[in-house]
Order: sequence, then C-alpha cells, then structure tokens
Amino acid sequence: MALRYRYSRWDGSQDVAELDADEVLSGLTDDLMNFGDLQHALRNLMQRGMRSPAGMRRQGLRDLLQRLRQQRRQALDRFDLGSVFDDIQRQIDEIVDLERDTLDERLEEAGPPPAPSPAPADGESGSDEAGGDASSERAGESEGGEAGSGSPQAGAPDAPSEFGDMLRAIVERKQAQLDDLPDDAPGRMRALQDYEFMNPEAAQKYQELVDSLRQQMLNAFFKDMSQSIQDMSPQDMERMQEMIRDLNAMMQQRLSGEEPDFEAFMDKYGDLFGDDPPQSLDELLQQMQQQAAAMQNLMDSLPGGMRQQLQDLVADRLGDPGMQQQLSELASNLEALMPMRDLRNQYPFRGGEELDLQAAMRLMGEMQDMDQVERQLERTQYGGDLDEIDADKLEELLGEEARETLEQLRQLLQILEDAGYIRRKGATWELTPRGNRKIGEGALAEIYANLKRQDFGKHNVAEFGRYGERADDSKRYEFGDPFHLDLRQTLMNSMYREGPQVPVSLAPDDFEVYRSETLTQTATVLMLDLSWSMALRGSFQAAKKVALALNNLIRMKYARDSLYLVGFSAYARELKTEDLPYARWDETVLGTNMHHALLIAQRLLAKHKVGTRQIIMISDGEPTAHLQDGVSHFSYPPSQMTIRETLKEVQNCTKKDIVINIFMLDRNYYLKEFVSRVARINRGRVFYTTPDELGEYILVDFVSNKRKSLSSA
Repeated sequence: MALRYRYSRWDGSQDVAELDADEVLSGLTDDLMNFGDLQHALRNLMQRGMRSPAGMRRQGLRDLLQRLRQQRRQALDRFDLGSVFDDIQRQIDEIVDLERDTLDERLEEAGPPPAPSPAPADGESGSDEAGGDASSERAGESEGGEAGSGSPQAGAPDAPSEFGDMLRAIVERKQAQLDDLPDDAPGRMRALQDYEFMNPEAAQKYQELVDSLRQQMLNAFFKDMSQSIQDMSPQDMERMQEMIRDLNAMMQQRLSGEEPDFEAFMDKYGDLFGDDPPQSLDELLQQMQQQAAAMQNLMDSLPGGMRQQLQDLVADRLGDPGMQQQLSELASNLEALMPMRDLRNQYPFRGGEELDLQAAMRLMGEMQDMDQVERQLERTQYGGDLDEIDADKLEELLGEEARETLEQLRQLLQILEDAGYIRRKGATWELTPRGNRKIGEGALAEIYANLKRQDFGKHNVAEFGRYGERADDSKRYEFGDPFHLDLRQTLMNSMYREGPQVPVSLAPDDFEVYRSETLTQTATVLMLDLSWSMALRGSFQAAKKVALALNNLIRMKYARDSLYLVGFSAYARELKTEDLPYARWDETVLGTNMHHALLIAQRLLAKHKVGTRQIIMISDGEPTAHLQDGVSHFSYPPSQMTIRETLKEVQNCTKKDIVINIFMLDRNYYLKEFVSRVARINRGRVFYTTPDELGEYILVDFVSNKRKSLSSA
C-alpha cells in the first residue's frame, strides 16, 4: 500500500526533533574548514540554520529576521495611518450633525416667527393716532364682551408665543455658533468646549472623545494605567497630577546624580500602575521611553498637516493647565535621562484599512517592538549574545515556532559542549581532541561515501599474498600460509569431490584459506598549499578536509604509520593536527614556497629509518618563492633561481628514497611543465584533479600503495 504524506503550515502542535551533537558539528564543519575560525563558524551556523541528514531544515537568525521584516511590510501595506485623523474628524462631524438635527427639531417646535406689523397709511398721524386706534380697539373688545374674566386681558403677552420666540432665539444663536466653527479639528474641539449641547447624545459623544484624547495623552507616558480617565473623579485627577509632580522630582534627583527613593514612590502610587507595576525607576523610565517614542512615531508618520493638528488636538485636551505643565516637564526630563533618538522612526504606511487613535497607538507599539527585536537579532548575528534577544516579544510577534527556534539556537553551544566537541577557552570556544577526531571521521566518511556512489576504480588494486591482514576472498591452502580457514568453501570443495554425505570426508586439497595482504609502514608528510589562490579558487576547504580525513584514516587503521602536516605560502611551517581546523590561507603575503616546505619535510622524515617515506603535495600553482639566507624571495612569473632551488630539493628527496606524489588543482602550461620535471626526477606520480575529487584520489592512492604482494595463488 502506497504511503501518503500530508504537509501543513506550522501551527505550534508539530513536534520538532531534538538537536543532535553530530548534526550540529557537521553543520559548522564547512565554515570551519574554509575560514579556520570556530567562533565565525558558530556564528554562521546560528545565522543560516542548518539542514539535518534527514533533510529537515532548521531555521536560523536570518530566517527570523526575514519573517520579522515580512511582517512589518505586511503591516505597512495594510493600514492607512492618515485615517486616524479622519476618524477623529468623523467623530466631530457626527457630534455636530447630531446637534444640528436636534436644533432643527426645536426650531420646528418654536413654530413660525411672528408676522411683521403692517406699515401706517399715508397722511395718518403718528403716535396720537396710533394711541387712539389702540384705545378704540381695547374699547371695542370690551364692548364685545371678549375680555371676560377667563380671557387674557387686553394687551397681555401670549405665553406660547413668547416661549416659541425664546426657543427660536436660542436655537438660532446655537446654529450661528455651529456655523462659525473652524474647519480644523483642533479648532472645532476647542470651540465646542464651551458649547452647551441641546442633544444629550451629542454631549455624551463629545465628552467620550475628550476623555479618549486625554487618555492617549497620559498613555503617551504611562503604560497600563489601572484607571481610565472616564473613571477618575476630580480627587483622582488631583492625585494623578501629584504623582507626576513627584515623578518629576525623582527624575530631577537622578539628573543631579542622586538616587531617588523609588520604593517610597511606589508605596504611595503603586496602585496607579496596573497589575504589573515596574520594579525600579529604570524600568519605569524605560516603559515611559517606549510609550513616548510610540506617540512620537505616530506623529512623525502622519502627513505634515495632520501631524500638527493631531498634536494640538491631544495637547489641548487635558483641560488642567497644571497637569499640562507637569507632563511637559516630564517629557523634558525623560529626554534628558533617556534620549529616544534610537527609537524614533517614520513608517511609510501605504494601505487602505482604517484605524482609530487607540488602535494606531497599539500598532505603533507593535512596530516599535519589531524594530527592537530586529536590532537584537542583527547584533546577535554579528557576535552578540543570544540572551539579548527578548524571547517573549519574539514569540508575541512571530509565534511559538520562532521562540522554539531561538531556544534551539541557544542550545547549540551547550549540546556541543556536553558532547565533548568544544570547550571554553577564556571568552571563546575551541575544539577538543574529540571534536577534531569527529570532524576527521566525518571528512573520511564523506570521501568514502563518494567512492561508493561513483564506483571509483581509477587506482591500483592490492595484490594478494600469504602474510598480513586477511582479505575477503580465499585460495587453496599452501604450506606456510596463515591458517585463516574458509570453512564454507572447504566443505563445498569436499562435496564437489565426493558429493553430499555425512560424515564429510576432507582431503588436503579441500582446505581453503582467506587470502591475506601485508601492509608497509609508512611515514608521510602532507604538504598543504596555503597561498591565497587556493582560497580564491575554492580549493582550500577541500584540501583541509582531505588532510583531516587522511589523519583520521591513519589513526584508526594504520596506527604504526606517521603523518606530518606542513603548510606553505611565502614561508613554510609545520602544522599540528589539532591546529589543522584553524589553519587559514595567508592573505597578507605572496608566494608559493615549495622549496622551504621540502626542506621541512625532509627534516621530519629523517626521523624514520625504515619503511616507506613519502611526500603528498597539494597545490594549485608552480613555485613562486624560495628561501635564501632565511628570507623568502618572491617572483612572478617564477624566477629561474626559484625553479632551480626547488628542483634541487626534489633531487635530495630522490636520493633519500622519499617519493613525492603531487596532486594538482590546476592545469596551466607552466604548472604542467614544472610537475613533469619533478616526476622525471623523483619518479613519483602526478594527479590532475578537482577539489571535489581530491579526497578520493589521495585516499585511494594511499591505501593502494600500502599493500605489497608477497605471493599469489
């Protein structure tokens, strides 16, 4: 039945495999081989993450940075910050519209205005005639009996008409006030402050808007206040102002070099700071700095005209000049103690989703957190401490998976140390002998894995004989052979001869023994080119890996052999195997001094009087320097003196029966000419290879030439 796999986005429920020390060491080996710096390799590993042998990708700091920046871009593409001011303007317009609707209703209740009095006829006298008319009218009313006891007296004001006139006058005055409101939101809020609303809902909405702006003014300094402006009585507001005054006094003490009594301050005002009050003055100042920076970033990110209007709008809403003065002093003290220039940023929002002021302040806090965590990640990438990263904020921004990644990165060093691969050396880390061996084993396994995949067969095959280590195939037993009996083949020989029977009858010719191979004792000097061209062409890392693999092969399988390492560029020097991972190419000097390297190699091999002595040289160029009176002389193209002195040492090696095998990583004409002359003099071999195949050539050639035939079937 075919297996089916389902892949899904990370949701926090998936299990993340535990880190393995060998996996971690393997992940940093290439960088260590390339740069020779364990701290750099560890830093790179944390930056890029790694891929396990099973193919699982483990994230690094770069992945977290990329996700964080992507989240910031999404927020910038989503929201319209200018809508904050639009929302306030819309609320003011709604309040004014509600009030206008109520005024129109009251105007209808007042009824139509009274009709104007008719003008007097031409030729009529003025006041006397008018007075006479009035007297006659009153008289007529009396005569007609219309001025009885239940009717208004003649000349008394009509009460409903008087109320309508008064109401009409009030409404018209208020309409005129609304018509005269400024166009800008701060001006409108300021003008409405002394306006008496006829609509209770409009009055309530106006007060809520005022309280919201006041709250944001306080939130610009204080985080998570336990009581909102709406819930504060006049006594509460007075206590709040007193707290700010005392806080200013403490900040002035700090500016003067004194240490304020923060505990006494919190004993008096701690209930104002919510469920998670600050534990020190520094923590409180840091919270205030974050809040003030968020408000300032909001102002800076608004278009120019809106910025000033919103600033005026918020600043005018406190109502109490004393409170406003205390907050202004608080801002100055805070900037003097903790400048927020590093926290200020202008965000280019370009989306269409609308925000109110409260949501915008929350968004500014999130953007500020992103900036802070981004700076922490960047510092850590280039040598900082992982503990500097705020894991809680990272999880809040990117989710549980990000925190899990950070925790695994924090465990890397501990895992390697617990496995015995690295250890502390002062403020840095170094490889232990065990770590060195493990890297060598990995390099050897990598080369053998390539051999197995490629079915490599370009090198000599061992011949078989009587003595030495047992081989995998067998031969007829001969007198004197080690009796490594191949029982299965021996019994089969009997059955071939007499057929299957019990008991089995054995004859001398039936016996088969495993073939054996004898191994020579070898002293080897591996000469490693450290010139800058090796790194430039990408060969240096492969050469170091081969040296580690060869060292590991000899240590595990050929314990009687000896291996020496000599690095050469302008000068040559012996390298200890424990220092090999840290070996670097020489960036500051020029030259490929094979002459000096051959001198050192001969001195090292002189310690061995028996067995095979050989030099394995890995290089990508002809000699360009030689040693004279202890000083390296460089010349490019190579001088005749350099070529002559180098070949002279090749001849000395030949006289001492030291074989020189050269593995070249380039094929230019001058190089081929030089190594051909070396081969003719020394009768060693020359291999032209690539960095990818270098290890396979060297290891197969080394093992093949360890074996010599004593006899064969």
